[in-house]
Amino acid sequence: MSGFDWPALMRAGVQGLRLTPDQFWRLTPAELRLMLGQGEAGAAMNRAGLEALQAAYPDKTTGDGDG
Repeated sequence: MSGFDWPALMRAGVQGLRLTPDQFWRLTPAELRLMLGQGEAGAAMNRAGLEALQAAYPDKTTGDGDG
């Protein structure tokens, strides 16, 4: 994941937010941004976002062995 200033993010998470290292590494980048006040809480998903989720997590069809 290039483009992330990991030392600065770790300082913000561990020193600023008082997270333990384990807590810091369990966060997603989106969660960390939200905690740091940089995310858009409650932003509505647009069509492109929905289509990206559908492509990443397609519904299983009958006969896929899930019952």
